[in-house]
Amino acid sequence: MLLGPRGSKALPAPRGPSRTSGSRASGPALCLLLAVLAVPASAEEACPGLFAGDRLPVLTNPKLAVRTRLLCFEAFAVLHSGASRTPLYAAEHLTRASIVAARAVARDDAFHEEDRLPPGDRSQLEDYVHSGFDRGHLAPAGDMPSPQAQAESFSLANVVPQNRAFNRGLWSGIEESVRRLAGERGALYVVTGAAFNGGSVDAIKSRVLVPTQLYKALYDPARGEAGAYLAPNRGGGAWRAVSLDELRGATGIDVFPGLSADLKARAMDLPEPREFARGDAAERRPRSDTWQDWFFRELARAFGKALRDVLRSIF
Repeated sequence: MLLGPRGSKALPAPRGPSRTSGSRASGPALCLLLAVLAVPASAEEACPGLFAGDRLPVLTNPKLAVRTRLLCFEAFAVLHSGASRTPLYAAEHLTRASIVAARAVARDDAFHEEDRLPPGDRSQLEDYVHSGFDRGHLAPAGDMPSPQAQAESFSLANVVPQNRAFNRGLWSGIEESVRRLAGERGALYVVTGAAFNGGSVDAIKSRVLVPTQLYKALYDPARGEAGAYLAPNRGGGAWRAVSLDELRGATGIDVFPGLSADLKARAMDLPEPREFARGDAAERRPRSDTWQDWFFRELARAFGKALRDVLRSIF
């Protein structure tokens, strides 16, 4: 269920067609219908190659469809919600080759606002300043096989407020485990998403909703296996492996609609989360969140990026 900030009421449920106008939808029902129709029925129309069977995840909870927009990037796609000002999910097709390529891409944190979204529907950089939350990727920077793809992964359209201990610990381990598994098996389809459950949810700056849970769903087409990691968005929480059916019940999203009922009913064996494959633990140390630290960190990043660009142009 998609809800408003803590202490506010849930988003209103869509109403049915007007009884006085025959079969014609009106008011909120028409808005919901238009929102659903705005998302292509086939990924071939939008972001080819990123979805299993070229079929987009299906929002089984219709409230989630309000003010959604599908955005395509080089190596991933997101369905963004203007109601939560976060992505609902990010889809990737990880291969052994893309994982090898991603290992060679230097991380360059450059978070930025997504100008393809209406200003009122998107999060802003200032929303996260002194929020107490990390800017947590759904499609991880560590999955990105090129500098351009990695730069795109820092769009705030791919980011949710994430508990810091969770983001830098268990969740990082889950991301790394999925990369290792994709490298071992050759290819995986991955859908990573956020769930907003309960009577009310937190919001940073009264604008950006904080997920209560995050998930990472996997499908191995070669072995015919599927399942998902599901974990609460808090420090010290434990993950659990769930079937796609159980995930749909928890999130309101059928992440791989083209799979058989049998595949959706049983969860594959998932590897235990493993941390850091690239010796980047130092990059993930907790950082001070003062504005001075932020300013000098961003200044150093900008200088380093400019220097790399100059060197690339020369050599």
